[in-house]
Amino acid sequence: MAGKNTYFISDLHLGAKYINDPVERERRVCRFLDSIKDDAAELYLLGDILDYWYEYKYVVPRGYIRFFGKLAELSDSGVRLTWVTGNHDVWLFDYLSDQLNMTVLYGHTEVETQGRRILIAHGDDVGVQAPMYRFTRMCFYNKVCQWLYAAIHPRWTYPIATGWSNENRTRRDPERDRAISEGAGDRLVDFSREYSRQHPDVEAFVYGHIHIARINNFADMPPVIFLGEWITLDSYVMLDTQGRFSLNYFEK
Repeated sequence: MAGKNTYFISDLHLGAKYINDPVERERRVCRFLDSIKDDAAELYLLGDILDYWYEYKYVVPRGYIRFFGKLAELSDSGVRLTWVTGNHDVWLFDYLSDQLNMTVLYGHTEVETQGRRILIAHGDDVGVQAPMYRFTRMCFYNKVCQWLYAAIHPRWTYPIATGWSNENRTRRDPERDRAISEGAGDRLVDFSREYSRQHPDVEAFVYGHIHIARINNFADMPPVIFLGEWITLDSYVMLDTQGRFSLNYFEK
């Protein structure tokens, strides 16, 4: 839509057990979506939007009704929606694409918006990763593994998955986490630098995953943008009609 902006968000982790008052958190996200609905041409959701999701063939998990309803409003009003899966919402299949006319992407992808060519990714599939993490991610995307997982009743899989996520988050040391995130950010920059050498038409890189909010500008390569998260920061990035990026924080 001409004259309207493009928005990028990631790492909302809706439904996470470690978030106080998850319903109010969902309402807050919906207020943000309300705030952009009149000037948004596109909205990119770059992974870990839901803290856990497994989409079965004939049923969907409970929850997120306000959030999904707000996405439906945006879609019905003409806003183009794109969801790139992350490591927490990896099992997103065709439900939202069918119901919301949403594009669902897996892995890093080049897109064009506001006249700029941009590489978007959650960030867990690019750069150097530990072998065990690579193996786990491969299992998550494997069709046989997905079929076997779906065969287990949700009364078992749901508490295991959400408990794992909660333990990983609540038992972490903040200082150590920050150092790990900065290291992961450096690896994303390294990947982007090498990618830009091979694909000089790419004009920016936008990532989630590492929970850092920052626009990194360089003299020798396009900007590398980290979207932050919606656990404490409530950050998002806007690309305006002039092709300019800005990092913002939702305060309403």
